[in-house]
Amino acid sequence: MKRVIATLTATAAAVAIPVVSGVVGTSAVANADPCPSLYVVAIPGTWETSTKENVRPTPGLLSAVTNGLPSNIRTDYVTYAATAFPWEGDVYGRSKAQAVDNARGMLVNMSQQCAGTKLALIGYSQGADAAGDLAAEIGTGLGAVPADKIAAVGLVSDPRRSPTDALVGPPVAGGGAGGPRIGGFGWVSQNTRTFCAYGDLYCSTPKEDFVTRLAGFLAQTSDPSPSLLGRYQAEAEAIWRDLLDAGGVPTLMAQLDESANQRRIDELEQFYKSQAHQDYTRYAVDGAGTSATNWLRNWLRDVA
Repeated sequence: MKRVIATLTATAAAVAIPVVSGVVGTSAVANADPCPSLYVVAIPGTWETSTKENVRPTPGLLSAVTNGLPSNIRTDYVTYAATAFPWEGDVYGRSKAQAVDNARGMLVNMSQQCAGTKLALIGYSQGADAAGDLAAEIGTGLGAVPADKIAAVGLVSDPRRSPTDALVGPPVAGGGAGGPRIGGFGWVSQNTRTFCAYGDLYCSTPKEDFVTRLAGFLAQTSDPSPSLLGRYQAEAEAIWRDLLDAGGVPTLMAQLDESANQRRIDELEQFYKSQAHQDYTRYAVDGAGTSATNWLRNWLRDVA
């Protein structure tokens, strides 16, 4: 049991840490018109923004999406803790919840001020995790804005990607390390697109990798909310059912022996070196060689 806890804790740490993107830039210039055609709320990934006074937030990878958008589109970036560990100030679950709350408030404010403005959510890594949760909240009728106001949701390397989500680009195996969203995106499913590069373990964890899936669940529930206990139970039961189908506890224990742990360490090292998590400005998603970030920018322009 000590070995199980130690391994899951270490893997949860790896699951919660994205490789910091090297893309920098500034957010799109706000339209002089107070009511744009499309209002984009963008949520950066872990360590790309901060609430600390001595840290200058940057748009990070999503700047490759929002820079150059036409003037009828306004983009605002969400500032949140963007951390993963307790010694940083906020655990992953609390950091993500802050991103969801802040993004929700921004959508509500725009919706109240500009009834005719369409809304969009985009996010990268932890930001995609938050944007996807907010989109699911809205799409299943629990959100603070109507689902028909959401014109586009773009999720880049979503740690909660489901194999049934609308993937733009070549097919990839598995799903997000944090497990799929129970109930999906509801009424905003048709306007939601996800991007996952081959080899990006954050959004393409193999279904049979129960150590990583359990670690992802621990990261997701690191700051549990009483209102979400039903969701947590359903997600835990989904992992348990899959584990039973695969052979039960002996299968999990086999993934925790020394040789399996060493293979996991080697795989993570190879993953970090591959830059797969950072490569979305160059990752081609169609036959014309359009990158994921360019495709998303073009899509936002078209739906505005």
